Amino acid sequence: QVQLVESGGGSVQSGGSLRLSCAASGYSYSYYCKGWFRQGPGQKREVVAAIDSAGGTRVADSAKGRFTISQDNAKTTVYLEMNSLKPEDTAMYYCAADPTSMCTAQYLQSPTAYRYWGLGTQVTVSS
Repeated sequence: QVQLVESGGGSVQSGGSLRLSCAASGYSYSYYCKGWFRQGPGQKREVVAAIDSAGGTRVADSAKGRFTISQDNAKTTVYLEMNSLKPEDTAMYYCAADPTSMCTAQYLQSPTAYRYWGLGTQVTVSS
């Protein structure tokens, strides 16, 4: 059974930084695309960034220059480093995974492309 567990959320002031982690267990596939999504109150879930098993990354325009996605050498944990946070970054952040060889464009466009999801971690940025 695949489990994705997010951690690292919290409350920060505008301009601050946070590092989110997504630990995966029970994932037996050799290949994957793992993504970070966020969903603010009353908003649609939107992708932030994605990384595949080969290390290829994609970052949404809203996050470019501020957010970085990475993974550990064991490829069991994916990180989202968030800098220069803004109040509009306030949202529940979710980790997702799908057994595929690379993060094609659909993985940066559609939450439905992902098979497995975590329960999320809350990020709140105050002005």
